[in-house]
Amino acid sequence: MFGIIVLAAYALLMIGVTLIFTRRVTSAESFHVADRRIGATVAAMSIAATWIWAPSLFTSSEMAYTRGVPGMFWFLVPNVLCLIIFIPFAKKIRRQYPEGITLTGYMAERYRSPKVKGVYSFQLGALAVLSTAVQLLAGGKTLALLTGLPFWSMTLALAAIAYSYARFSGIKASVATDVVQLGIILLSGALLVTLGLRLTGGLETVQAGLGSISGEYTSLISVSGVEVLLSFGLPTAVGLISGPFGDQCFWQRTFSIREDRIGRSFFAAALLFALVPIAMGTVGFLAAGSNFRAADAGMVNFEFVMSLLPAWVLVPFLVMAISGLLSTVDSNLCAAASLTTDWMTGEGADNIRASRRVMLALLLVSILIANIPGLTVTHLFLFYGTLRASTLLPTVMTLLGKKLSAGGVFAGVLTALCVGLPIFAYGNIAGIPALKTAGSLTTVLSSGVVAVIASRKAVRT
Repeated sequence: MFGIIVLAAYALLMIGVTLIFTRRVTSAESFHVADRRIGATVAAMSIAATWIWAPSLFTSSEMAYTRGVPGMFWFLVPNVLCLIIFIPFAKKIRRQYPEGITLTGYMAERYRSPKVKGVYSFQLGALAVLSTAVQLLAGGKTLALLTGLPFWSMTLALAAIAYSYARFSGIKASVATDVVQLGIILLSGALLVTLGLRLTGGLETVQAGLGSISGEYTSLISVSGVEVLLSFGLPTAVGLISGPFGDQCFWQRTFSIREDRIGRSFFAAALLFALVPIAMGTVGFLAAGSNFRAADAGMVNFEFVMSLLPAWVLVPFLVMAISGLLSTVDSNLCAAASLTTDWMTGEGADNIRASRRVMLALLLVSILIANIPGLTVTHLFLFYGTLRASTLLPTVMTLLGKKLSAGGVFAGVLTALCVGLPIFAYGNIAGIPALKTAGSLTTVLSSGVVAVIASRKAVRT
């Protein structure tokens, strides 16, 4: 009953924020890119909240708890750097395609090819689905544990909340609620860390947990540290560094922010985001230093809070978790909806109606994926992280002015999806670190290499 009350109150809060700070829109440009008027402060908070997905709340604690300093390092650093690395490319696409809405639209205009448009739409659409699925998976697990209700019903509830306000004004609703959600996340995270330090021995407990619950992961350059690099660090870094480049959520915000505010928005967002995995990682270190034994390492922060901290702390933890998860879900809904502009010529209400139907379709598929038996947050996170890498190099080379052919871009991305991604998927499922690393590198490199080779052949012929 407690969890249901919190969930209902949260839904009312987000709907209220949307109704107070936004208006129902009738134009596609307003629904998808907020008339390109978002300021730096609001944009930074929205970008940071969108980047705070399930992994930053749960995987950061899991890595700190199970793999100590190396696991936390290889999760935190690429997560922050990727938003900073993205800045010059965000500025370039805005200059080159000032009236754009999607990355797909930009690539389609550059290459005038339905194949390029199709393969980019597939990659960006599939990412939105899988990213939403992992949020529903993590959030559903947490709520099911707390309420005792079936997991599937909790995934439905979370999906319904996100849709209830995202459908109203699109990206404007997403950005407005992001600001509130980030505030909730930062305040709740600070509270949890403060109480955890006070009740478990303070910084001495954190220090005792730096080597993980097993005590063997203390250094980046030790044998165990290198093992973490190969099995988790490198695949994670590849997926994260390419993250914004293969995610329509961030291209959509690039087109929505005032052009002269893009750089400062993404840089501030990177710093704001860093606070969250640092806080959740500290909880993981506290759990390890306290010799706490988690039943599910992927939910160690939740279990630790439930077992050792006062019962009332569950309220801010639950609200924080829901905020982090739904800030990404509503962004994914808006991102998927914006892809309709690449295939529809209608303007205004017709486009918005189609966008809302796409939102519902995305949620339905994501719910089905989240309810696959045995699926874990970390496995799904690593898989769609690698999916994002499939378009990284062709996108970067195009923005930098590299002359590629439409056939070359299509062949490169298709090779990454059909060769690199399956290698990674098998290595991930089978738990073979070498195959995971090989799959990640093959995915990111093959798209660029094949695109260049195929483009040169096209020129010669």
